[in-house]
Order: sequence, then C-alpha cells, then structure tokens
Amino acid sequence: MSLVEAAAKADELAQSGDERELATLRRQWEDELESAARSGDYRERAVAYRAIGQFRFRQKLELLRRGLDDESPAARGSALLSVQLLSKDSPGVVNAIRPVLHTMVSTDSNQAVRRLAVLCLRNGSAQRETIVLLTGLSEDDEQDAELRNAARTVAADLKKRAGAKT
Repeated sequence: MSLVEAAAKADELAQSGDERELATLRRQWEDELESAARSGDYRERAVAYRAIGQFRFRQKLELLRRGLDDESPAARGSALLSVQLLSKDSPGVVNAIRPVLHTMVSTDSNQAVRRLAVLCLRNGSAQRETIVLLTGLSEDDEQDAELRNAARTVAADLKKRAGAKT
C-alpha cells in the first residue's frame, strides 16, 4: 500500500468514526509521512501534506506549517487542503496559523493557492482583521475575479457569524 492509498483509507476511517483503526494506521504510516514531507521531490511533499489532513493528524501542525511555506504551489495547496480538513470541526487550526494564511491570501504568487487560503479562513473564528482583509480583496478590481468572489463569500460568512455572536 502506498502513502496515497493509506491516506485514502485513513480518510474513510475518520469519516466512519473508527478512531481505533485510524490510530493504528497513523502509527504504521507516521514515519513514512514524515519522510515524504522532507523529500526533495515536490510531488512526494504534496502527497505528505495532503495525507496529514486525511489522517486527521492534528499533532503534525508544525509539519503542516512547513508545507504552507513550501516553494512548490502543489505542496502549499496540499497543505491548505489539510488545514481545511483539520479545521472543519474546530477553528483552532486556522486560528493558530491565521497570520500565515493572511500572508498567503495577500501575496502568494499562485492564484489557486490564494483562493484555497481564503477558503481555509472560513473555518476560523470571525476576527475583524480577517474580515477587513477579505473585504478589501473582494473590492480590489486588480485581483483575479475568482479570488474576489471567494473573498466576498467568506467575508460575508464571517460577518454573519460575528453578528450572531453579538
């Protein structure tokens, strides 16, 4: 079984709620995942960063941070997909890396990576600076239309959540 196959199996186990089998699979693949994340091949790093989310490996947040800074857009995108998976039920993951996500949203050279970072911010808590950043992006005609639309949608969701708390 490859890391890709093991990660897919881990995702199935996580979705079905089989925590015991998931924990066993994590132990079996932890070293290989760590090794792949340190590979010189961006494709292996991308698989590893994506697998962190599929394995629901919250203990690998530092490794995931490295993926967000990776030179490869594919690896950064895979790391962002894991952030999305890990933050669906809890905003803590996004809140812990919010400054990194803000930088990616504003300055990443890859438009797809920027959009993924915007989507990750949706799973964080509704903080004023995030809403201001996303609203600014959504109103900037020099930005990519898909990025503006994603920023507009996420900003509206966060505003709605912020309004519900007050």
